[in-house]
Amino acid sequence: MQTEDLILVSVDDHVVEPPTMFEGRLPARLAELAPRVVRKDDGTNAWVYDGKEATNIGLNAVAGRPPEEYGVEPTAFEEIRPGCYDIHQRVRDMDANGVLGSMCFPSFPNLCGQLFARASDLDVSLAVLRAYNDWHIEEWCGTYPGRFIPLAIPPIWDPEAMADEVRRVHAMGCHAVSFSENPAKLKLPSLHSDHWDPFWSACSDLGTIVCLHIGSSSSLVITAPDAPIDVLITLQPINIVQGAADLLWSPVLRKFPSLRFALSEGGIGWIPYFFDRVDWIYQRHHAWTGQDFGDQLPSQVFRERVVTCFIDDPAGVDARHRVGLDTITWECDYPHSDSTWPESPETLMKSLAGVTDDEIERITHRNAMRHFRFEPFAHRSREDCTVGALRAGAADVDVSPRSSGQVRANRMTKATDLTRPRS
Repeated sequence: MQTEDLILVSVDDHVVEPPTMFEGRLPARLAELAPRVVRKDDGTNAWVYDGKEATNIGLNAVAGRPPEEYGVEPTAFEEIRPGCYDIHQRVRDMDANGVLGSMCFPSFPNLCGQLFARASDLDVSLAVLRAYNDWHIEEWCGTYPGRFIPLAIPPIWDPEAMADEVRRVHAMGCHAVSFSENPAKLKLPSLHSDHWDPFWSACSDLGTIVCLHIGSSSSLVITAPDAPIDVLITLQPINIVQGAADLLWSPVLRKFPSLRFALSEGGIGWIPYFFDRVDWIYQRHHAWTGQDFGDQLPSQVFRERVVTCFIDDPAGVDARHRVGLDTITWECDYPHSDSTWPESPETLMKSLAGVTDDEIERITHRNAMRHFRFEPFAHRSREDCTVGALRAGAADVDVSPRSSGQVRANRMTKATDLTRPRS
């Protein structure tokens, strides 16, 4: 297969929410309580909700900037590429990258709505969260049918309300929901309790896939206070390895045999060793630990029920048959610093050398379409969905690196800099 013939569906991108997103989406009595964007004294923007501030972190929106300007300090909207927050420019950036479809995780509310869960009035938060989901489904995804996979955030403070929201957004065509890789880190009950059963049950009944994104536990892997930030960036996927172990040994997958999960932005190269390890542990220890997978091994249950995702993972592609070809999906991660935009097809093809066309199609789009019930070919012909066709329609999009002219003196270099107060 040639690069221009690829069809790419990304199951992990991110939206930097525009300041106008809540306009007209809340009752008049709640409108003044909605999250709003403010400009700080240093010229950067921040969202404010219930007296709490949420900034757009630099590494969250560096698409189109030269790497020497990367950083984790807050930024202003005018410093970031419009495709980060403008739906029309996002689609243009997707076309220029040859990407047909995209599923976008939230930014300022945190990956599973933690900001809303920390508010003083949870009834207001529920209304705000529903308004957020309505905007995401109707405006962000709905403006360009066949280009986006809707993803909802749940009210994690109430499992019954979570179940209600899963049912509500399902009726709107949303079949994916973002949850925490480790709710215990959020001071909520763990995956090992029955606290979340109403949520699991609703997702299971409706076929809604639960996405566990790295960092959705609001925790970071910091080895030492003075460790360089490179250590933190390297170890980010460890959160998802921990989450995978927690999920697999919990009762959830066995209690809800139709429930499926996706490990978002976690990579796949670690999975073969993980399978070896969990099967070894099960065979040697289940007689006394009480774990019971019936006539299956833990790795078999994982392959059947867990969707895996990667951005650029040559080792994982080499081990694709051990990982499980029916569950591997691809991610672009726009506009984060790990993203391969605007050269995703070329980067991916290097990893796909020697892979058959059938396997390439499964990895690049068919698995994602099946697991997330995404039907782009209902809106355009298959021939118009290829990298070559999309790029031909976006030849005028400038994808060259563009300096923001804002290299700040307070660039963060240590892992623990992420937790320091920001002015």
